[in-house]
Amino acid sequence: MKETHPFNVLKYCPRCGKNHFEPKEGPSLKCRHCGFHFYVNAAAAVAALIVNREGKLMLVTRGVEPDYGKLDLPGGFVDPGESVEGALVRELKEELGITVQKIEYAGSAPNEYIFSGYSVFTTDLAFKVTTDELGELIPEDDIQGYCFYSEEEINYNDIPAPSIKYFVQQFFQNERNQT
Repeated sequence: MKETHPFNVLKYCPRCGKNHFEPKEGPSLKCRHCGFHFYVNAAAAVAALIVNREGKLMLVTRGVEPDYGKLDLPGGFVDPGESVEGALVRELKEELGITVQKIEYAGSAPNEYIFSGYSVFTTDLAFKVTTDELGELIPEDDIQGYCFYSEEEINYNDIPAPSIKYFVQQFFQNERNQT
């Protein structure tokens, strides 16, 4: 178990503050003092598969840690009270100024996102996105750039997130199978 796993990081009960917060059966922690029970669940995140007219897939360059400067798909976390579709539309507007015309579910994959020394387990959902706005996009928010890639142009070692690597590989495999 990684040192960033919640069982190794969360030592004090968030309700009473006592250091009796211990792992229990299943993915949970429970306080021996006040009985507070906390489950380690997956957070939802979204990723966009955007293709240009040449059939190349957009990958963005991360502008924040973790994995600053590495490749990713545009997207991000789903906010509380937000649908995954709403999160996708919001993230694409924030990161690239893109207005979404159509989305189509492509698949999901588990991931572990380490932030501030803490493992955040995610269920990442990928969507194929249709938009008419692929001209001069301005990278903002937490990305520093973007580029469109053919399968041969991608160095998969530059994609650190296993779920994103999986989505990109599946995308190109599906494209090959359709031709």
